[in-house]
Amino acid sequence: MSFLDKLFKRGPNPIIAKSHEGNLDSLRAQKAGPASPGVVKEPDTFYVTASVELGNTTTKSIITATNLNTSECYLLNKTVKMTRDIRPPKANEEVFGKTVWGIELSKEAVAEMIKDTVLESLKKANVDKDEDLDFVVRSTGVTAGFATAEEAGKLVIALADGCLDAGIPPRKMSPAMSVSQLPERLRKHTLLENIMFDGAVVSVVPPKGKESVANEMEGELVTAGIKVGAKWTEVDYRNPCVSLDFGSTLAGRIVNGDDPYASTVGNFLGLAGVISDSLARGSGQVDKNGGAAIDLYSDKLIKKADTKKAKANAEEAHKLIDIRKVPEGFTRFGTVPIDVEAAKEAGNVLIGCDVGTNGDGIPDLMELGKEFYESDGLPTLLATMDYVSANIVYRVLDVAFAENVIVDGSVLGVTGRAGITGRKPELILEYSKDKFNDTVFVEDGLALGSAIMARCMNSMGTPKHPIGGHQGEKCILGKRMKMQNSKF
Repeated sequence: MSFLDKLFKRGPNPIIAKSHEGNLDSLRAQKAGPASPGVVKEPDTFYVTASVELGNTTTKSIITATNLNTSECYLLNKTVKMTRDIRPPKANEEVFGKTVWGIELSKEAVAEMIKDTVLESLKKANVDKDEDLDFVVRSTGVTAGFATAEEAGKLVIALADGCLDAGIPPRKMSPAMSVSQLPERLRKHTLLENIMFDGAVVSVVPPKGKESVANEMEGELVTAGIKVGAKWTEVDYRNPCVSLDFGSTLAGRIVNGDDPYASTVGNFLGLAGVISDSLARGSGQVDKNGGAAIDLYSDKLIKKADTKKAKANAEEAHKLIDIRKVPEGFTRFGTVPIDVEAAKEAGNVLIGCDVGTNGDGIPDLMELGKEFYESDGLPTLLATMDYVSANIVYRVLDVAFAENVIVDGSVLGVTGRAGITGRKPELILEYSKDKFNDTVFVEDGLALGSAIMARCMNSMGTPKHPIGGHQGEKCILGKRMKMQNSKF
């Protein structure tokens, strides 16, 4: 399969940065070209990972191959299923949580869904789980329905069970302890003999102390994933930076400019795509229990929208949307479990988005969706969703600036279906162009984050093409080695 031209975020109509598509066999057969007349370089080495994610709306297995010489990531397959189709828990199975839409989850039901999704993805990608696949990372966007932040761990275990049931060897789900544990073809690319994995993912450490927000892992992965996706653009998306993930729920981080490791000084949480989904369900054009905004979206229809009316509709919808720094005393915000005291002790500001109180205003949003559809039609409703999402970005970032947690010179990164579809990137760019050094929009940030997480855990950096570190600066390998040697 041919490769796409490099994608750049420039001009009033930003292009979404994607992993370029490729076939594993053709990628491995490529040569970098002659270094000099008559001399051909060795083929590049590719690190193949599977990102397995159970989200509120979709469940995915995304297989990527990363060029370990350039850090460029290629998409081999993306298999997507609707989480609403997961089977109900059986009578003898424990329900340990539910999605934001109330779909109950048991370990056994999750494992079955994951097994089927992973096997289908591997088959479509023509990737052998024993010979070709190097690592599997599991993640979840489903945190809103859990009673406590700790319960997210049960879902991660269920994801692991599903991978094991699919025949994934356990060694491919945990980091190597030594170079000898890695396949021969990867050994020259690891830095395990120089540095150890100390918890920092692409040079960012999580907040210290007790976990303060249930979607902390999601924020970590999307920040890392946007850094990887940005390698296909000319944007230097490194520290300091801000990430926003607009899946069904809101996630993301505010990262400062500390060196060599930056710190997480802010987290985003709450509801995101659910808000547009509620408007869509109210229209009656999608299933009222399982429908989503992505079921309605159409490039052709949105061009027929009355943008002036859509903008006014969005302002009306935002009267129901509560966006602010999460106050003390809250244990949930936007349905996501939080520990405000732990966040305060860690110097981490929590910024949330809610509809009413923990989503109890969603029925009112659905009524608005019905009203907008009946008075203005589907094209204008779709445009309304674009303005609603863009306004969420404006408001959460306004709170962050007011709290003085965004460092001067930061770069903004956006991912997730409710942040990169339609005219949302264009509208977001209108806001961000004067407030950030640059802005990049990345598809599948969570999956790309899983790919780089696997590399970080196995110390497979690319010093000549660093993903971590500070904007405009060289690789921090030397500083990391000095820091680790001083500790041990």
